[in-house]
Amino acid sequence: MEQNLLNVVDVEATCWRGAPPPGQANEIIEVGLTVVDLDARRRVARHGLLVRPRRSEVSAFCTELTTLTQAEVDTGVDFAEACRWLVEEHGAKERPWASWGGYDRNQFVHQCRVTGTEYPFGSRHTNAKREFGAFHGIRKKAPGMARALSMADLPLEGRHHRGEDDAWNIAALVLFLVERDAWPRPGPGE
Repeated sequence: MEQNLLNVVDVEATCWRGAPPPGQANEIIEVGLTVVDLDARRRVARHGLLVRPRRSEVSAFCTELTTLTQAEVDTGVDFAEACRWLVEEHGAKERPWASWGGYDRNQFVHQCRVTGTEYPFGSRHTNAKREFGAFHGIRKKAPGMARALSMADLPLEGRHHRGEDDAWNIAALVLFLVERDAWPRPGPGE
């Protein structure tokens, strides 16, 4: 019997305190991924992949937020390779996936478009932030991940604003919802 697996993805991207410098744009510099077995109700794998930016540099603000430096991300894979890794190693085209809010999905869509890279995911994306907000009756602005962990009485494990750690923590929130029967079930044929 095939496992009911979900990829929980969190990305970190180049960022600045304000607008990007001329000629630069937000680019993914880390892909964090936690695989969740929804039937067993547990996190079964944890990964972090550094991605080398091509059109931007890691700012001091970005390093302060994420701890990632330009030298570290320069050792990463290129964006197209990161997308291939998601597909080949984690079944991203077939497996449903989730992120906290829409930023991660939108960043992949945008970066794939501007680089001519094939989008690595299938169509089954769940906005875990929206689901958490709905569970708590919050209609307008659901809480950020750290606040949601506190609301769920769960610890923040690792470093906030590191993709691998944030994906791990978001997966804990997904499991919080699964355990309360508040996670969307796949539709017919999914």
